Amino acid sequence: MQLSPDPAIEWRRSLGQVPYREALAEQEARNVALAAGEGQELVWMLEHPPVYTAGTSADAAELVDPRFDVVDTGRGGRYTYHGPGQRVTYVLLDLKKRTKDVRQFVHALEGWAIATLADFGVEAFAVPERVGIWTHDASGAEAKIGAIGVRVRRWVTMHGFAVNLSPDLSHFTGIVPCGISEYGVTSMAALGKTVAPGDWDEALLARAGDFLAAISQTEPA
Repeated sequence: MQLSPDPAIEWRRSLGQVPYREALAEQEARNVALAAGEGQELVWMLEHPPVYTAGTSADAAELVDPRFDVVDTGRGGRYTYHGPGQRVTYVLLDLKKRTKDVRQFVHALEGWAIATLADFGVEAFAVPERVGIWTHDASGAEAKIGAIGVRVRRWVTMHGFAVNLSPDLSHFTGIVPCGISEYGVTSMAALGKTVAPGDWDEALLARAGDFLAAISQTEPA
């Protein structure tokens, strides 16, 4: 489905569940094409059937109960859960056309998710020493509401971020999410916010221009 914050980018929304391995294979192929100067950049919003994914820093001791498929991804980070009720956004962009600064790219992803959550009345924030997108749960304690994990190969990005709309939070107990055991995981539903996937996508797209501006090239290539 072609949307239009930037017509040079393919903006795709999948409203059914896309198997994780299928999505990963498509990302790999698009990444290779973009690195070769071919194909179109892609921002893809979707959900997966339940799956645990392992980043390059994953510790086997943090895979507590592998009740779902476990996939090695090549992205940075540790173990993450994806499943129904969690909206994932994959961002495949050529940073040679934008900013060749991976940290700036990651901060822009955080800012995009945080600003969109605010549009639904959820105050979220980043914590420098902790990966992810954070908020306060119903008890007032800090809890993770979103995950970020990226891979950059030949300046072309893969993977992206995931925000918990209404997943089964018990599924996160099969891993130590992102290696952080001191804090819990929450969702928009757990905070009393009912948000349909399509409504989330529309809000995210409304903020896409700000995200793209945040990774615009600041110096000549």
